[in-house]
Amino acid sequence: MRNRFTVQVVALTLIASFSLTGCSWWHKHFGPKTPANQNSSAQPGPLGGGTSVSTDIQPGERPDMNGPMDRTQFAAQVVYFDLDSAKIKSSESSKIEAIATALKGNAKKLVIEGHTDERGTAEYNRALGEKRAAAARDALVAAGVAADRMTTVSFGKDKPVEPLHNAAAWSKNRRAEFVVAGQ
Repeated sequence: MRNRFTVQVVALTLIASFSLTGCSWWHKHFGPKTPANQNSSAQPGPLGGGTSVSTDIQPGERPDMNGPMDRTQFAAQVVYFDLDSAKIKSSESSKIEAIATALKGNAKKLVIEGHTDERGTAEYNRALGEKRAAAARDALVAAGVAADRMTTVSFGKDKPVEPLHNAAAWSKNRRAEFVVAGQ
């Protein structure tokens, strides 16, 4: 009986130590590789629903879209979302229309970034950020912008614009941002 208890304690200790150090080692050496960061282990979360979102971009990376990125052109058109929602509010639809109008007259490409506030798990927030970026993309497609001109990426809660931990900060972090690529 005592021997069996010792074996169980040793087994649990090994499992705990592997889960604390082994997983990061495994991802570092055998996990998915990205061109910009060969040791990145961050993975986008699962999608909810039938919307397709580009999942080849890791948090902190930018897609290679033939040139520098311009974050200033649509800085005033950040779309904000309600808590736990990926639905574009009617008060935000004029921002989508302004972006669509600006894009219709040229061939610029757009990266749509989905963001969340800090509450919730990383997986949940990554999925919600993906849904928000996809909702913005779908609204732009409905407004006449070609879908192949846009790429979506979710940063979840990884890139807050407001670092405070209160309702006002959280409302600013629940957003979709639009970055012009290939200027």
